Amino acid sequence: MVEVEKMNRVVSPGKSSSPRRRLVLGILLLLLVDVIWVASSELTSYIFQEFHKPFFSTFAKTSMFILYLLGFVVWRPWRQQCSKRLRGRSSLLFADAEGYFPACTAEGTVNHTLSEPLYVPVKFHDLQNEKILTSNKNDKSVKKPRVRFSNLMEVRQLPSSQALEAKLSRMSHPPVRDSEPGLRTSGKFSVCEVAKISFFFCFVWFLANYSYQEALSDTQVAIVNIISSTSGLFTLILASIFPSNSGDRFTLSKFLAVVLSIGGVVLVSLSGPEDSRDQDTIGSLWSLLGAVLYAVYVVMIKRKVEREEKLDIPMFFGFVGLFNLLLLWPGFFVLHYTKFEAFEFPSKVVWMYLVVNGLVGTVLSEFLWLW
Repeated sequence: MVEVEKMNRVVSPGKSSSPRRRLVLGILLLLLVDVIWVASSELTSYIFQEFHKPFFSTFAKTSMFILYLLGFVVWRPWRQQCSKRLRGRSSLLFADAEGYFPACTAEGTVNHTLSEPLYVPVKFHDLQNEKILTSNKNDKSVKKPRVRFSNLMEVRQLPSSQALEAKLSRMSHPPVRDSEPGLRTSGKFSVCEVAKISFFFCFVWFLANYSYQEALSDTQVAIVNIISSTSGLFTLILASIFPSNSGDRFTLSKFLAVVLSIGGVVLVSLSGPEDSRDQDTIGSLWSLLGAVLYAVYVVMIKRKVEREEKLDIPMFFGFVGLFNLLLLWPGFFVLHYTKFEAFEFPSKVVWMYLVVNGLVGTVLSEFLWLW
């Protein structure tokens, strides 16, 4: 609903039919995402009956976020960011060399970047000197200035490809470190800045999802989903302790909501069958840990990113998938030699289930949720 309200604020008030259509579309997408999430949870529980490998499942599904990075191939703004970044890096690499050989490079640089010189006659008009000369024209002791300037002015033009950079350089804006010129007006993070944020948050994101997978392997899907929904409550608690703005302050109404919700979660956890209560307790703890880790992730990223418009969310998740794929594979060896989760490859049928669950339950659901 928050995303729908944001879309409504973007549309102009005069067009009343468009906000209603977008509201209906947003609600339908949210319902579809909820259905996909529940179906993905049920499919994960079914997979664990034959292939009980929570770490393998989490690693495979989160690594599929790397498909978002295909946007650098099909999405033109992302390609432009990369090309500008590469040009900026190449210019920095050769900057020192050009400093050692200024006589050799200055002329070639000017000829390549500037047009041919055009000499235009100039008429100087200095009011201050005229006043001085007028006041002292009767004073013979004061000598007239003998400074003479050329009557011709040399004019060179920048190529049209650098017109945007030249215009942005003359605009008043706060300095942005390591960002592309095209992003200064919009305030978005650059590609490297998004990658840095993804690097620091991919571990918390992975642990939160791993805890959720472990919970699904130990307890019922309904209990896991109910306890996982308390992540918003832990977000309120952590946000009040580590506020990012004045709206995160602690209030009595928020405290009562947290107490009532946690009480409801406890009643749901204790209402299972007697024969599976111990197993459900372990799964509930895993699910609770996942909810806390997800709340930590949300609060941390809110403190890092002041406005959600600054962060390109699909690019962020794409780098999260890339870093999970490159950095977390040693976890297979650790879990295998500690005998916590023995490593083995799944069968073809399980592979098919994992791929479908990752593409639909992870990649597609995140895309629809962002939309």
